Amino acid sequence: MEIKELYEKDFINQEVKISGWVKNHRKQAHFGFIDLYDGTTFKTLQVIYDDKLKEFDEITKIKLGSAVTVKGTLIKSPKEGQEFELSLTNLILEGNCPDDYPLQAKGRPTREFLREIAYLRPRTNLFQAVFRVRSVASYAIHKYFQERGYVYVHTPLITANDGEGAGQMFQVTTLDLDKVASTGKVDYEKDFFGKKVGLAVTGQLEGETFAMAYKKIYTFGPTFRAENSNTKTHASEFWMIEPEVAFCDLEGIMDIEEEMLKFVVKYVLDNCPDEMAFFDKFVEKGLIDKLTKLVNSKFTRIKHEDVITILKEAKIKWEFDPEYGEDIAKEHEKYITEYFNGPVFITDWPKDIKAFYMKQNADGKTVAAVDLEVPGAGELMGGSQREEDYDKLIARMQELNIPTEGMEWYLNLRKFGGCKHSGFGMGFERLLIYLTGVENIRDVIPYPRTPYNCEF
Repeated sequence: MEIKELYEKDFINQEVKISGWVKNHRKQAHFGFIDLYDGTTFKTLQVIYDDKLKEFDEITKIKLGSAVTVKGTLIKSPKEGQEFELSLTNLILEGNCPDDYPLQAKGRPTREFLREIAYLRPRTNLFQAVFRVRSVASYAIHKYFQERGYVYVHTPLITANDGEGAGQMFQVTTLDLDKVASTGKVDYEKDFFGKKVGLAVTGQLEGETFAMAYKKIYTFGPTFRAENSNTKTHASEFWMIEPEVAFCDLEGIMDIEEEMLKFVVKYVLDNCPDEMAFFDKFVEKGLIDKLTKLVNSKFTRIKHEDVITILKEAKIKWEFDPEYGEDIAKEHEKYITEYFNGPVFITDWPKDIKAFYMKQNADGKTVAAVDLEVPGAGELMGGSQREEDYDKLIARMQELNIPTEGMEWYLNLRKFGGCKHSGFGMGFERLLIYLTGVENIRDVIPYPRTPYNCEF
């Protein structure tokens, strides 16, 4: 039996057997209390025992972290706020835990310390909650797309294509790097794939090929960026959700972004009440109200140029002055969501600061791009209508010195039955930061990969 079942059905006055781990152990002279968890629910089971048990002395020696199987009668608890407890009749020590168990230490371990022992983090309350929400949010994303007829596409992790044009790819090779270093020569024809390849920074371009066959597709998988950044929101390995929809313009893709985000947030609120209550109490006060407000709000839609005008007219001394034709800073993102009191879609961005594949607007200065800014987190999603004009796309690539060689397959999508189509990307970990209030990306991914850090 699992602890979760005890909270779902009535087992009072029945004998039950549960296997799990000791989260807390309070011992008195003639009785004791064990808080047991088994990972099936955020809640624990209180196990009570006394010196009438012949194994009493042995049970009192059981340490935190030990794996045990307990058997006894489930009885109503006299403690306020606690539904029941288990009156112990038998305990089997499945796996002992020594005194040097890192989570034995008194006091609450810091998140920085727990990153050094990431393999034990899921045993703490915070990370029990974080990774349960990660699992449920992941399911909600698949549920949203699957119920609406999208095809789930597994795009390649090894690619010769730098989808963002940023050049920040991890290289994949079987060449002897010591030999390369000593000779100073690289012969890619002798490499495994016969050319220079790396880890994918996005699955978008390959996703577009499937959208031209299935109409509605989405990817959801790991991506990689060799960006030497140590901010709270950057990691070298992270997960992305990237839908692509044929016969869909910018307005249509914004409708999908808004609907999907509200669906996922509501699903997590409905299905992780204990975890969300924990975050609301111990991580970010008012988190549940913030998320509930998002679910019930109407997202504002406004052009980038109009946002800059609002920022320039604000009676605020900015650290970074807002300028037409330029990107906006975190302080601007925060102000604009407060200004509209909710999430904001910023559309029609300057062409010169956006990717080559975005549809060029008639003004020749902007592209049909959109960023979604949400209160308390800033940018959460980025998307665009893709350029469907073959000649315009080639001209833009040439303008940016992006080689067309090797990209024929992508360009040909515009020749072989091309149509207007749009898509967006959302970093899964950024969504989790928003959902949990846990502000560092290293604390919402099981094993964070950041510069100079690839540990367990």
